[in-house]
Amino acid sequence: MADTALIRPEEAAEDWTIPQGWNAYTAEEHATWDTLFARQIAMLPGRVTPEFMAGIDVLRLSKPGIPDFEELSERLMKATGWQVVAVPGLVPDDVFFDHLANRRFVSGNFIRRPDQLDYLQEPDVFHDVFGHVPLLANPVFADYMQAYGRGGQRAAAMGAIQRLSRLYWYTVEFGLVRSGEGLALYGAGIVSSRSESLFALDDASPNRIGFDLNRVMRTRYRIDDFQQTYFVIDSFEDLLDQTLNTDFAPLYAALDGQPDHDPATVLPDDRVFSRGTQSHVAAR
Repeated sequence: MADTALIRPEEAAEDWTIPQGWNAYTAEEHATWDTLFARQIAMLPGRVTPEFMAGIDVLRLSKPGIPDFEELSERLMKATGWQVVAVPGLVPDDVFFDHLANRRFVSGNFIRRPDQLDYLQEPDVFHDVFGHVPLLANPVFADYMQAYGRGGQRAAAMGAIQRLSRLYWYTVEFGLVRSGEGLALYGAGIVSSRSESLFALDDASPNRIGFDLNRVMRTRYRIDDFQQTYFVIDSFEDLLDQTLNTDFAPLYAALDGQPDHDPATVLPDDRVFSRGTQSHVAAR
């Protein structure tokens, strides 16, 4: 994701990219990646969307150690024309949107410490690469990410970035998708987290509500805990179709001045897959 009030580090280029520095990773850092990868890949089959597992295979992410962005980008370019570029951390909105619009996914190049396996506030290379990149090998989701970047550039000009950031949060980071008779994970913030991979599908606490563009853009979200509501898309094709075929300018105008929804709210016209107890939040 992006940030607005940031100063570009001296070592970063104009577009905020930096060398990954793959040769500088320590044995401990590679081992941390391997531990995180093994833990997630053991629990995700049957829980995550099949397109994610296909991306793991296509990009050969099961190879031990932190992926080399140059090698990873070569495989990704062949699949969908995307590449992965290293940045020093969060980047400004305009930089973030420009990279996405040009099929460049920005990733932090650092990895969490071994004592931070279960939680890290700022996205690291495991969250960014393991969580996000496998789905970029899927042509439909890859097109959605580029469309989001272009939409972000337009939203910035309209003063509507907050609305659009909610779309990213509830799809790219914390989205669920219908899969057969049930639901599957696809959001990077879920699939890169052992605890949220369990919570998002199994726990009685959160709401699981059918995706609606207007509804999502009016819904606040949690950045410090598990989500109180997850939105469920019907398919990546439908998500891309809604993004490409919606005129966002009148949508932003219609939403202007309307009250936001609390993250736990269930509305009368929501398509509810499961109404949560919100017990997790109540117990905190």
